[in-house]
Amino acid sequence: MEKTIAIKSVSSLLRALVLGMLTSVLPIAAHAETVEPAMVAIAHPATSDETISRASLRAIFGMRLQKWPGETATKVFVLRDEAPEHATFSKSLLQVFPQQLRMAWDRQVFSGQGQYPEQLSSTQEMLSRVASTPGAIGYVKASEVNPNVRVLKIR
Repeated sequence: MEKTIAIKSVSSLLRALVLGMLTSVLPIAAHAETVEPAMVAIAHPATSDETISRASLRAIFGMRLQKWPGETATKVFVLRDEAPEHATFSKSLLQVFPQQLRMAWDRQVFSGQGQYPEQLSSTQEMLSRVASTPGAIGYVKASEVNPNVRVLKIR
């Protein structure tokens, strides 16, 4: 009888130990699946700059800087506000929240000093429009870049 009680106690202890180990590993596995994709800024292939400062990138996407250093007009393309890539790009590369970008655009438009960037519906459209529009700038996941656009290194 004592052996049966001891075996049940050990068995219960092992179950609790295994359950504890599983619950400590599951949050790590769940977090690994929610890692945001790496985003890159892309430009028209004829753009002379291969690198850009984060401040300049933020000014271009904030619609405050409307010309490249070579005096070519910028044409800014963005994905819709609801697109997860838009939020990831805003937070990771520009280091601003998407809502802050939207407020900056609204300020420019409502004050009569600027216009909204052109919103696109997909990354394929983004790649196509940036590749075919002189002075264009946009963003995509690093894994989706093709040879028709130039990836800008951020300094």
